[in-house]
Amino acid sequence: MKTAVITGANRGIGLALSQQLAAKGWDIIAICRSESEEIEAIASMVISGIDVTNPEDIQQIKKVIGDQQVDLLINNAGLLKDEVLGKIDYDSLREQFEINALSPLQVTEALIPNMVVGSKIANITSRMGSIADNDSGGRYGYRASKAALNAIGKSLAEDLKTKGIAVAQLHPGWVQTRMVEFSGLITTEQSAAGLIERIEQLDLSTSGGFWHSNGEELPW
Repeated sequence: MKTAVITGANRGIGLALSQQLAAKGWDIIAICRSESEEIEAIASMVISGIDVTNPEDIQQIKKVIGDQQVDLLINNAGLLKDEVLGKIDYDSLREQFEINALSPLQVTEALIPNMVVGSKIANITSRMGSIADNDSGGRYGYRASKAALNAIGKSLAEDLKTKGIAVAQLHPGWVQTRMVEFSGLITTEQSAAGLIERIEQLDLSTSGGFWHSNGEELPW
């Protein structure tokens, strides 16, 4: 049985990913701020009370997982806030950078020793992190933090090739989650199915790419 570690696993896309991977026979280690009945029902281990921006909490994850092999890491935890030019809250921008860009790197760095040849890392990013695709402006913190995550993911892909670990930046689509007040075009189940298909197709020859959950390669 292969093991997947998923951050932000207690609801939304993270929960749907956990449920669908568990149905495929994966052992799920769920990382979240707070537990939910749904994730408790399918995860083999729930590590709750975790703030992924807190280095001590990252070490707690490492301590609990111990030497267990990690075949898939999905950095899913994220934060979306809006900003109005002229009234930007820079503390909000910093918070989005911490959660969306730096915490995936911290979690990944902590768990690299648990990975083996063939392990994979999926960073749940956004096409809003695409500079080429930005034709509407706004969302300064979210766009910039996801662009930073894309850059981090690309560097991870290059640095981890010699270890046989593949990395992908994956856009889930416009999904009906609390983050967008459930105004999306697709369900979490539909998004998770597409994301898992992209993860299954990922290998070292495609490592470092940036894809939509529907398979479309996205511009940087």
